[in-house]
Amino acid sequence: MTIVLKIGGAKAVDPAGALDDISHLSTQGESLVIVHGGSTAIDENLERMGIVPTYVETPAGVVGRFTDEPTMEVFTMTMAGSLNTNIVVKLQNLNVNAIGLSGVDGKLLSGPRKNSIRAIIDGKKKILRGDYSGKITTVNVDLIQLLLENGYVPVISPPMMAEDGVAVNTDADRVSSSIAGSLSATLVSLTDVSGIYQDISNPNTLLSEAKTPEQYSLLQNASEGFMTRKLMAATDAIQQGAKKSIIASANEHKPLISALNGGGTHIYPEAIL
Repeated sequence: MTIVLKIGGAKAVDPAGALDDISHLSTQGESLVIVHGGSTAIDENLERMGIVPTYVETPAGVVGRFTDEPTMEVFTMTMAGSLNTNIVVKLQNLNVNAIGLSGVDGKLLSGPRKNSIRAIIDGKKKILRGDYSGKITTVNVDLIQLLLENGYVPVISPPMMAEDGVAVNTDADRVSSSIAGSLSATLVSLTDVSGIYQDISNPNTLLSEAKTPEQYSLLQNASEGFMTRKLMAATDAIQQGAKKSIIASANEHKPLISALNGGGTHIYPEAIL
């Protein structure tokens, strides 16, 4: 079984436990691919450089950062530079033969560029141009398999390669879903909450699994805010061929092992019509 692990980039996410689990599982012969986010670090670097990020809401209700050219430079520096390197260093110190890659290396992630996006501004639908983002349509599976077969643990981050030959932003959740689907893997997305709750203020309302369309509908109705994006990525992964998607907390004891053993919210292909 191949496991694609997405480690969230929010400030509240502590990756230490997940990295320890990666070390343990890799010594057991598990095939692991790591994808990391970096939202907090990007915002901090934008502030440090005096760049004010612009957040926009899509017609689907998803809020994201608008990536113009200056923002794209900071995005690449942060994601493919310091964050990726830091994770690789930590894994190497845990005796994991990690190798860092961005989506442009070996044309690992590629697809069309979105030169404009639709957004809701002041209650009206508008088109914003000059966007440096793209949609992943191709994953270089051969490259990932080559690394896995030779004992490496790939640590992957955006950006991706656009069809016009430019590096562009793509959401790390979508990176993980595209890779998990292409590898027919299990996707584990570790974030700062323990899964999807019917009532986020009540810890007893965790929706632990979706094996039927009715249970999946409960997840859709319960997810809001950033969890909407997590559920979309989990769904996309399954629709592209993943065996299962799991959303769980990065801050649990042994978070990855806990998730694989039933923790968090587990979504199965039969639940998605």
